[in-house]
Amino acid sequence: MPIYEYVCKDCKEHFEVLTSSSSVETVKCKKCESLNVKKTISASSFRMGRGGTSIPAGALSGCSSRSGFS
Repeated sequence: MPIYEYVCKDCKEHFEVLTSSSSVETVKCKKCESLNVKKTISASSFRMGRGGTSIPAGALSGCSSRSGFS
């Protein structure tokens, strides 16, 4: 089940919601219970093979002269 990050536009609280991808639920702020919330872009991670380390998704973006691509 994915974890989504939100920010409340009323009280500026940042919070996470664990939800199933098939559920359709109304998300409200955990602090002030406002429905005026926005999903934010969060840093995700993934594993490479067995016993690998987690690498933040942003660490792989961008250009590099060493990549061999133009």
